[in-house]
Amino acid sequence: MRRRTRLALLGTAAALAVGTGLAVSDRDEATARTEDVIVGQGADHLPNRSASDWVTYADHVVVVSATGEKEIAPTQQEVERGEGTVGLTVALTVDKVVWSRPDAHRPAPDTWEYSAMGWQFQGGDTGNRTKMALVDQPRVEPGHRYVMAIRWEAATCSPGDDPEPAQRRGLGEGSEVPFDAGVIGQGELEGRSRTAAQARSAKLEAGDDAGLEDQVAGRGEDALVQELKAAQPHEPETFGPARPRDACA
Repeated sequence: MRRRTRLALLGTAAALAVGTGLAVSDRDEATARTEDVIVGQGADHLPNRSASDWVTYADHVVVVSATGEKEIAPTQQEVERGEGTVGLTVALTVDKVVWSRPDAHRPAPDTWEYSAMGWQFQGGDTGNRTKMALVDQPRVEPGHRYVMAIRWEAATCSPGDDPEPAQRRGLGEGSEVPFDAGVIGQGELEGRSRTAAQARSAKLEAGDDAGLEDQVAGRGEDALVQELKAAQPHEPETFGPARPRDACA
């Protein structure tokens, strides 16, 4: 049996990974599990459901292999409190660029240090930990491959928030897709393995709410490329009152 503990989370996966503690709620002991995974709700960074969203907001769509990981130690305050989070960055190697916008902000990278979900620890022991994941999104674990729609973002500052350094980011939940053995939807999702058949089943369950990931589930790279080439970008929206970082003085 696999227990999924759902959390009400604010912000991105990167913000959660370096957070200062989590409030656990709504444990479902009856849900099937192979291991404990805390599964939380997160806010999407940008629209990412459709092929039009991908070609509107992404600079590149890449196939990556997760090749290694590095833990981020919890804060001293968390250690003293006896509970908190162990953060995580994952080393990604870009195996292939499958699509790029003509006016991309920067070329696609060869490698990328990805801010991933880490673990929650309790009982004063950082080794007593539980994986964290976001709903319907990969944790991004070494040994697996993924398709990702990514973009380069300049350093920004929003009033009341900490400055954000320049960085590459994904668009959100629908833009990071398992891709083991070259099959879309097959591989690691929410910290567990998913088969191509399960990915196709998820498409049927999504029905009219199916996104690009669902539409090409169980198929290969060519199906994704075909959808991206046929998609028309729409007028991009602006989200949040971001300002140049030097305006935060």
